[in-house]
Amino acid sequence: SRGAGEGPSPWLWVLDPIDGTKSFITGKPVYGTLIALLHNGVPVLGIIDQPITKERWLGIAGQPTTLNSKPIKSRKCPGGIGNAYLYATTPHMFQAPGVQGPWNRVKSAAKLDLYGCDCYAYGLLAAGFVDLVVEADMKPYDFLAMVPIIQGAGGAITNWSGETIHWACTPAGDYALNGLAGEVLAAGDPAVHAEALRVLDFKQ
Repeated sequence: SRGAGEGPSPWLWVLDPIDGTKSFITGKPVYGTLIALLHNGVPVLGIIDQPITKERWLGIAGQPTTLNSKPIKSRKCPGGIGNAYLYATTPHMFQAPGVQGPWNRVKSAAKLDLYGCDCYAYGLLAAGFVDLVVEADMKPYDFLAMVPIIQGAGGAITNWSGETIHWACTPAGDYALNGLAGEVLAAGDPAVHAEALRVLDFKQ
């Protein structure tokens, strides 16, 4: 969704009305509405809204992340990745060639791997309850809102190659769904993020 006006706008709204469709249709309250605002392809505002639990995470670039208007912080993970609690939506998202090996390495390195939390896992990470979220086969609307939320809580979020998440405009002034890597790594502790990148050793 773009703002009004002539020519390409530097601002872009990215909306996911129901992230976690399977959770939604089966009554599990870990789905949510995701709202991201990008400026020149960089996420500068992110919202996770869970209407059943009445929780709303808000991240704004350069400001502390809030949960229901109260500042929150991700947690440190003493002992590194071996003590990390890791979330992914489903193990089935790691079937693509070149993805399963890195996933198996990082899953084996973590203390515990958990599944089935959709966007709520990123909220838990920002609030200091879990340490890693590792996902693949994602679309931009699945994770762009998470960037300012995780960063504003003190964490780190990149693709599996360690690159900053930035959705570049095409020469035609459009945004291609396949124009952004679908592998995402988020960590509450930047040191654990760096360690997880080394374990993934992802080659695109």
